[in-house]
Amino acid sequence: MSFFKHEANLINGKPSDFRDLEGKVVLVVNTASQCGLAKQLKGLESLYQDYRSEEFIVLGFPSDDFGNQELDDPKQIFKTCRTNYGVTFPMFEKVKVKGSDAHPVFKWLKRQKRGLLGHEIRWNYTKFLIDREGQVIKRFGPLRTPEKLRVPIARAL
Repeated sequence: MSFFKHEANLINGKPSDFRDLEGKVVLVVNTASQCGLAKQLKGLESLYQDYRSEEFIVLGFPSDDFGNQELDDPKQIFKTCRTNYGVTFPMFEKVKVKGSDAHPVFKWLKRQKRGLLGHEIRWNYTKFLIDREGQVIKRFGPLRTPEKLRVPIARAL
């Protein structure tokens, strides 16, 4: 199965069919605007701006699975990410990323690439790099900053 067979709702509630992303290199990130790692949002935006003309996109999925570090109101999440970190890449509705009730996108991603704790995601800002065919190339832990993803992204492009 390909990543592009999935779908999710954008933060405004509108459905997004990932078939529309076919042919792009995608970076999927579980975000949390109140997390100490939230400053990574600026770096993710920088990657998006630098590579989007080469068919690269970042997809942010807010999650409250780790320490209640995400706001409840989607409008507040969007406003915080836009105002504090300049985010313009697509943001999605808040989702679960761990456990049996994880969003189907994250269930699939976790099955494709294991992390330090096996298949589960250990914290906010875990990143999955997906190639143009919809296959997961690499999984990066939360402490891997966006700046350190430039080489793998460039290779994928």
